[in-house]
Amino acid sequence: MAAQPHAPSATLQAALNEVAADIDRRFDLLLEVPDDPRADLYRAMRHAAMGGGKRLRPMLVNATAQLFGVDRDCAGRTGVALECIHVYSLIHDDLPAMDDDDMRHGKPSTHKAFDEATAILAGDCLHALAFEILADPLTHADPYVRVELLADLSRASGPNGMAGGQMMDLQAEKTSFDLPTVTRLQAMKTGALIAAAVEAGAILGRVPVEGRKHLRGYARDLGLAFQIADDILDVEGDEELAGKALRKDENAGKETFLSLLGLDRAREQARMLVDQAIAHLASYGPEADLLRDIARFVTARNH
Repeated sequence: MAAQPHAPSATLQAALNEVAADIDRRFDLLLEVPDDPRADLYRAMRHAAMGGGKRLRPMLVNATAQLFGVDRDCAGRTGVALECIHVYSLIHDDLPAMDDDDMRHGKPSTHKAFDEATAILAGDCLHALAFEILADPLTHADPYVRVELLADLSRASGPNGMAGGQMMDLQAEKTSFDLPTVTRLQAMKTGALIAAAVEAGAILGRVPVEGRKHLRGYARDLGLAFQIADDILDVEGDEELAGKALRKDENAGKETFLSLLGLDRAREQARMLVDQAIAHLASYGPEADLLRDIARFVTARNH
């Protein structure tokens, strides 16, 4: 029998609600529709960016930044930059040339609500906006911090991160991948941006590279647990709750954690990864409870 998903803790739910409202507020200010021929471009960006999604990445930026007493507006600006990258990737992933999805977050995908050309440009602009935000002194007064944020997000987004993982995912339709290859694919496609969110909180807190090893371990295990949970939801989930089409990987013949491990082993692996992620935070006290709650919730969610 399928394990029953459960709601996040009251503390985590309150934090998720706060971050979601903050991200929508920031997008509303950043994406004001101009009275000129670019209007549909901005409307498409707003359609994709506002009013949906788990906001996991900005939540992780905020939760990590809190450990080091980072200014909330600095963390909020950094979180919306990462969400720009995430949303651009979803716009492009939904295109007919990629995953060809008609629905996202319970509403038409951007290329369906507008058209393919507008969707491509909306994704391009959100990608550019992310780096514009991080380069702004309002995000952090220290230029060295801003450069490190820019460099890390560039790595996480490019051929050694999210985009490279998406290319591997496209190849997965043509060939069979073994477990190490699927693990690498998902560590790049999904895990890299999750890791960048945790890393960004530490960068904002001026934690030296050698002091981030445990946070990197947390992020790595969290990202893989998140993806295994996604694979399970793709088979067992409710399309109405998910707000998108499910079972597409199975129908496309792609190897996933679920197809390679089986349902029971996949669930056990996800639980083990969550336990490992939490163990990486052993040097922190109650100030890291939000990160611990996030780790527990990624495998217990229903969408």
